[in-house]
Amino acid sequence: MIGKLKGTVDEIGEDHCVIDVHGVGYVAFCPARTLAGLPGAGEAVVLHIETHVREDMIRLYGFATALEREWFRLLQNVQGVGAKVALAVLSTLAPAELANAIALRDIAMVSRAPGVGKKVAERIVTELKARAPALAGEASATIGFAQELGEGAAPAPAADAVSALVNLGYARDVAANAVAAAMKAAGEGADSAKLIRLGLKELAR
Repeated sequence: MIGKLKGTVDEIGEDHCVIDVHGVGYVAFCPARTLAGLPGAGEAVVLHIETHVREDMIRLYGFATALEREWFRLLQNVQGVGAKVALAVLSTLAPAELANAIALRDIAMVSRAPGVGKKVAERIVTELKARAPALAGEASATIGFAQELGEGAAPAPAADAVSALVNLGYARDVAANAVAAAMKAAGEGADSAKLIRLGLKELAR
């Protein structure tokens, strides 16, 4: 099984790339976000690989980070989600954004991915809820708070501050992250006005 490719970019297509490793070209199907981040032809690159082996085919899926690859594996544990849908989700949402959407039960955000209807998005959110904090990447510190918001268990001032920022036009997950950072700075006893002020300062960075 191939777990990683280290070589040079030979070709970048709409849904795949070809990586030259010592003269052998490996075709790896990738999320759009991964493809967009690849260097130009002839440049060095490392891809984390998930290998799918079937009777009639061996297919490689490539990711910029090991975290993306873990999400790709995890998404396919959800009923109705195969490799194509998992790639579409990861093409639309970065791991931290996906973790936030799941924690907040933001079905609309997950269903932004092409080919992901409301029912599939709801299954993703429901079935992967317990795994979101562990696979949030750099945003892991705020996911627990986001999950509390999604369950209605967050402190009232924090929930009010998030609602205020959403009313100002910020996306719910962005507002949740800002308020989580504000709570960390101000302490859990802070009132909503202070959290809003610090949240706006965080968003202005």
